[in-house]
Amino acid sequence: MSGLEFTLSEEEIALLPSDEDVAFYAEHGWYLSKKLLTDDETDELVNASERYYAGERDRTLPVRPPKLAYWDPSKGEVQRHNDYVHYEHDGLAKILRKPLIGAVAARLAQVEEIRIFQSTLIYKPPVAGEPSNIVPWHFDKHYWSSSSSERMLTAFIPFHDCPPEMGTITMVDGSHRWREIGSDDTVVRHFAERDRSQLEQMLTENAEYNGVEVVKVPITIPRGHMNFHHCKTYHGSGANVSDRPRRAISLHLQDGGNSYREFPLSDGSLASYNHDAVVRRTSDGRPDYADPDFCPTLWADR
Repeated sequence: MSGLEFTLSEEEIALLPSDEDVAFYAEHGWYLSKKLLTDDETDELVNASERYYAGERDRTLPVRPPKLAYWDPSKGEVQRHNDYVHYEHDGLAKILRKPLIGAVAARLAQVEEIRIFQSTLIYKPPVAGEPSNIVPWHFDKHYWSSSSSERMLTAFIPFHDCPPEMGTITMVDGSHRWREIGSDDTVVRHFAERDRSQLEQMLTENAEYNGVEVVKVPITIPRGHMNFHHCKTYHGSGANVSDRPRRAISLHLQDGGNSYREFPLSDGSLASYNHDAVVRRTSDGRPDYADPDFCPTLWADR
């Protein structure tokens, strides 16, 4: 990584978060960016995603991890989730690896280096009553318990204007600063494997434990803009009641200091992440979350 050079144009530097924006992110746990992608780039995300859905791949995963999200046409008109698109499809990766995205994330997380952790291509069909379109309240760090960092974050990148009627991402304001009430091991399971009412109750109980109200903020995201959120910010999304599909990528990001850690569960096993099945190993045998094939560096300020 030491040989990588990243630069921004003057126009891109003007798009970085201001000191006030960084302070807002620290307080609220989310930040709506300036326009980081051009219209041509968002058009290409749509086109590349359609080619991906049609089966185009530049490479495929060497093995299938146990909890891989991987929609295919046999699953029908449900909400689609496809992981590792930054690895499998160069057309999508070319835009996702834009250094400006990493530079914005580095400013918000107040770190010098940002790597991709995961990318998930998402398609929410315009079917108002489709149960899979509802994403219940959760925060990402629960699923990343095998990661050592508390500075990880996500860029939610719609390919178009994304208003509330399309089921945009909704933030629970300031929830990344909450002290978490005692939780059981089920929190490491993905929301798709959890009971929604239990997740709603968990949110309510955590807010009560911290003596705060739950403030839900649906983020209207203009085309080319992104919403960044902290790994411990509760979020979810509602139904798509528009007449168009909601197309987006959740680009999960890690700081340069992140690495695998053992996180024991009550049954004696260790928490794991899909990377553990595919990435190379460190010298001491741990999964390497800096493997450049799967976790490439987006930004490094040397």
